[in-house]
Amino acid sequence: MALSEKLYALRRKSGLSQEQLAERLGVSRQAISKWESGQSVPESDKLLAVSRYFNVTLDYLMKEGEEQSAAPAHTPDGRAPRPGWLPGLIICAGGIIGLIVWGLLSIFDPAAAEQIGASSAVRIDGNGIFLGLCAAAVAVGAGLLLKNTSKK
Repeated sequence: MALSEKLYALRRKSGLSQEQLAERLGVSRQAISKWESGQSVPESDKLLAVSRYFNVTLDYLMKEGEEQSAAPAHTPDGRAPRPGWLPGLIICAGGIIGLIVWGLLSIFDPAAAEQIGASSAVRIDGNGIFLGLCAAAVAVGAGLLLKNTSKK
């Protein structure tokens, strides 16, 4: 694949228009158009900016036929992509499930709940430790979810 094809593919994969990419790289839209059509080649400083922006190597950009799974380093609005929401969801759900299980255990088998409380190696009540850990898991998970969905 030629440089022009790679530039086009990277831009399209990122969901950017030629004008948006030009703005982020500090060039004109016409320059991007010429690069993608093969009419011209970016200067070395612009090529380096392209490499950094799309998180690909210069070797990938310049070598004919070199293939690389190039994940865009930026979303269409110019921000770096955030990690998925799955870790936050798993942590939050684990904390909620722990709280539910503890609540059901306390209701249906109070002796087991007391035994867990008495088995704590720390002077703090075991019930408080478990409930605190579950509440902390819910808070951390919710924080990760909110961080992933908040818009800046």
